[in-house]
Parts: sequence; structure tokens; C-alpha cells
Amino acid sequence: MKRKTFLQMGLTGMTMAFGKTAWSLKYYPKESDKTWAVLYGTWCGSSRDAGVWISEGMGGIADVFDVREKPDLKRFDNIVVGGSIRGYRINPLLEEYIVENKSWLKDKVRGYWAVCNNMGQPPGKQQKETYIDNHLAKLCGVGEVPGRVFAGRITKDLLEKEAYDMMKSIPDNDNLKRADCLAFGKEILASVHMRDKSRVTP
Repeated sequence: MKRKTFLQMGLTGMTMAFGKTAWSLKYYPKESDKTWAVLYGTWCGSSRDAGVWISEGMGGIADVFDVREKPDLKRFDNIVVGGSIRGYRINPLLEEYIVENKSWLKDKVRGYWAVCNNMGQPPGKQQKETYIDNHLAKLCGVGEVPGRVFAGRITKDLLEKEAYDMMKSIPDNDNLKRADCLAFGKEILASVHMRDKSRVTP
């Protein structure tokens, strides 16, 4: 059954107010025959924004979840996984979630992304190989899906003391581009469309 265009807080919003069950803002500008989720792990919010923008690039059909909510995503048909990089790895809570849920998650993963400040330099092929191909894809046990590394940002006032002390000489910066995230959302949808089309073509 197709989901209709609407803005729904409802029970999920009340759950956020009164309980610890994971929730997301549900807004579907376009209809979708399949359910989508974007799962992210972040420290200071860069991957939260990237996740929302990726969903926007998909027409807003994906619910966006912070891994700290420990969401139950088994009901979703398709999941996009990503997060911020620190010390060459994703957020440990996201890594833990993937490992604990790999048995069912691997059948639903449709794309990966990472957000990396990369010392202020644009991420390239090496970063994709390091953070996507040799890290996220191996954790999930799924290859052959779109992957992208986005430039990150630094807002030192959001850092915990240890990280702040390490990065205090680096000026605040913002290289995360909404247009790149929107384009990646479209790429994911196109990839799934081509996969589904190849399955029905004799």
C-alpha cells in the first residue's frame, strides 16, 4: 500500500516526549511502494544533516534515524547507512548497531556514506576505499551498492573536551554541501530502480 503525502508526528512524537522508543519525523512529499530508512551515527550533527539531505534527494521518502535511539528498522524494505568519521572509523555506536543487527540488515542495505573533514581537503577515491569499501561495506557484509564520502565540518563548540583540545588550532569550517547529499539520494534511487528492473527483465 502506498504511503500518502502527510506530516505525521502522532504516536511517534508522543513516544519521543514520554518514552525512549526511537522515532523520526515522517514527511512524505512523494509516494513510495517501499519503505525507506536512513540510519546515521554522528558526534556533532554533520551526519544528521547529511542523512536528512539524502532523504530529500530521494523525494523525502526515507525516515531518518539517529543510531543513539537504537531504532528497530526491521520493518523497512531499504536502508541507507552512514556516519561521521573520527580516527578513521565511524561512530562506535553505529558500528555496534551494524554488528548486532547484521543478520537482517545485510538484506536491506542500499547505500553507504561517510562524512569526513579530511583536513579541509575534498575527499576522493582513497577516502571512499578507506571508509566505504574497506570499512562500512565490510561491517555490513554488503558490496555493490552506491557509496559516497562527503566533506565534513568542524564546530569546535560542539566538541567534547578531548576532541576540542586536539582540534583547537583548526578554525571552524563547513565543507558539507547539501547539493552533494541530494545528488547521492538520487543516485541511490536510480541504483535500486535499475536493480529491480534487471530482476523483472527476461
